[in-house]
Amino acid sequence: MQRWHVLLDGTSLPGRDEIGGKAWSLARMCQLGLPVPPAFVLPTRVCHAYAATGKTLPAQAIEALHAGIGYLEGQTGRTFGAGPRPLLLSVRSGAPVSMPGMMDTVLNLGMNDTVEGALGAEAADPGYACDTHARFITSYGRIVLKGDLDDAAGTPEQLRALAAEETGAVVPDDPWEQLAAAVAAVFASWQSARAKAYRRHCGISESLGTAVTVQAMAFGNLDDRSGTGVFFTRDPLTGAPEPYGEYLPRGQGEEVVSGERTPLPLNHLAAQLPEVHAQLLAAGRTLEADGRDVQDVEFTVEQGRLYLLQARTAKRSPKAAVQLAVALADDGVISEREAVGRVTADQVRGVLRPRLMDEDRAGATVIATGEPACPGTAAGLAVRDPDEAVERAERGEAVVFVATTTSPEDVHAMIAAAAVCTETGGSTSHAAVVCRGLGRPAVVGCGTGSVAALSGQQITVDGESGQVFAGALPLRTVATEDDEALRRLTRWAEAACPVTVVPPDGTSYVDLDALQVLEPAEVAAAVQGAQAARGSVLDSGAGIAAAVGAGLRIIVTEHPLPVLLAACAAEAGAGIRA
Repeated sequence: MQRWHVLLDGTSLPGRDEIGGKAWSLARMCQLGLPVPPAFVLPTRVCHAYAATGKTLPAQAIEALHAGIGYLEGQTGRTFGAGPRPLLLSVRSGAPVSMPGMMDTVLNLGMNDTVEGALGAEAADPGYACDTHARFITSYGRIVLKGDLDDAAGTPEQLRALAAEETGAVVPDDPWEQLAAAVAAVFASWQSARAKAYRRHCGISESLGTAVTVQAMAFGNLDDRSGTGVFFTRDPLTGAPEPYGEYLPRGQGEEVVSGERTPLPLNHLAAQLPEVHAQLLAAGRTLEADGRDVQDVEFTVEQGRLYLLQARTAKRSPKAAVQLAVALADDGVISEREAVGRVTADQVRGVLRPRLMDEDRAGATVIATGEPACPGTAAGLAVRDPDEAVERAERGEAVVFVATTTSPEDVHAMIAAAAVCTETGGSTSHAAVVCRGLGRPAVVGCGTGSVAALSGQQITVDGESGQVFAGALPLRTVATEDDEALRRLTRWAEAACPVTVVPPDGTSYVDLDALQVLEPAEVAAAVQGAQAARGSVLDSGAGIAAAVGAGLRIIVTEHPLPVLLAACAAEAGAGIRA
């Protein structure tokens, strides 16, 4: 009999395909003895059932929600929808493959006027309860009712009226009605335009679906010993071995991830709550050892008590991907062969992309300064409308997408742009994380008014220094030989690769460009019986996979490492050898 809900208590560890990566991480953290608020999950099969039944929740899913809430009430000693100790919930998406920020989350669910009063009495702080109520209405109105409430502020009553005016619908008082509608909205977000665009770009299957995790809230907005943050076990920008992250006192997680507020460096937590900071670092070491990779950890502190909300393999800049793969191999965490598999050809191309040299930076005019979010340099026309950015890029123009803060709705513009720049947000915001995954140079948190000042100008974004320069500055090519980590990765890839990669001089080869072989599907026939080949089609992973599958053993190129890595990936994907 298929399960319609799974308790995330660590007694079992279902596969990611069944419960999604977020729920899997919660169950695994429970097994490791780490502090996690109690939770349960509706598996990905419920997403498929939701879509198959005309986008309504099946009766079995409603029953599963009641059973799961009963479990949470037993674990917390709280009551959903009632006092004196009310239970509030977070309702979060979680696909089997990480898609940061692409789907929806509703926080503080279960709130109404009665619950607000009980929460305020329990905390002896009516202001905190009112703030939490307002946060819920904003979240529910934006995610479930689809209202434009991003910059809305006011009392709960005012926000309810605004949501009704914006959407023609009301935020329900009944917590169970809130819960069913929020779960349906999260399932529906799997098919959102932004999620589809991200999946197309990253090659993620449309058939996976998302799970929905329902978890007891931990309140980072409760008092001065509360807050929220994101923590990386190593620096995802540079690959440096030091812990890296941000902390927002008296905040909730969506404020950090969305970039709505600019958080403080993680050392602020160390100064304010040193025991919590030490506990967080220890948890990071445990998670990195268990996952054998750099971890991205979302956390909340409630009255000096640490809660971990998610852990996943960290998105990293191209530069960090190379440095971290070599460092993890040096540390004995992974083998040299595994290090080769941890870096993609596109990431190496990102590292080798032309960059700004110190002598060119010295004479340039700085027109904005923010926080580095993804290393690399790119120039283009600053465009603030996401659709215009895509249209210009499709016409072959280089554009820089500039925004107050990016939202998941802007992912198509971030994919199209050469670089990204924002007014608000920190280096762990949605904009920063997505840019690192895409390999886009990015500078965030440039300050109020910076977008208006930049828009319409030709600018150069330096994601390493956090500076934005006037004009399109000259960029200079970087060679593999200039970087020790790239040199070592090249040696390891040569040892693991099923093909030999050689420079053009002195080698006889099939010229696929001359034969007008431009599609991967045409490669196999063109190289049949040949020993060596060269061509622009072999710049793509699909083209190299086709060549390797056809038995080609020598590829001619001026840039060997991306080809070596793509060939190794093709071999691993085809299961040619262990």
